[in-house]
Amino acid sequence: MTPVIEQTFSFNATPAILYQLFMNSAKHTAATGMPAKINRKIGGKWSAFGGMILGKNLVLVPNRMIMQTWRSSEWKKKDPDSILVVTFEKSASGGAQAALVHVGVPEYDHKGVTQGWVKFYWEPWKKYLAKRKREA
Repeated sequence: MTPVIEQTFSFNATPAILYQLFMNSAKHTAATGMPAKINRKIGGKWSAFGGMILGKNLVLVPNRMIMQTWRSSEWKKKDPDSILVVTFEKSASGGAQAALVHVGVPEYDHKGVTQGWVKFYWEPWKKYLAKRKREA
């Protein structure tokens, strides 16, 4: 079993805004710069980065938590889906934080996925939110 990926990032936004960046196709696409198709129902399938990652929603608690199956299109067919849990909560600084727990990522892609969360989600989200704030 590979190590659990755990990351927490703070943002100048509300938990509701962060949840929408994940669960709204247009906002997910805008925040990451890559096409996303997000079904907002439990059991609904989703894909992001033009189909490079995909899965289905297991548990959704609006503005608070997302639990999904998650896999890369590059993974071997025999590899089981990983499980992703992301929670959103207010932070003491007045913004919000996203806390991620990602389990079951194959060993050969563990480093790439770990770095990918920062490179393809958290850093682009920060830029997207800063740009939105300047335009407001």
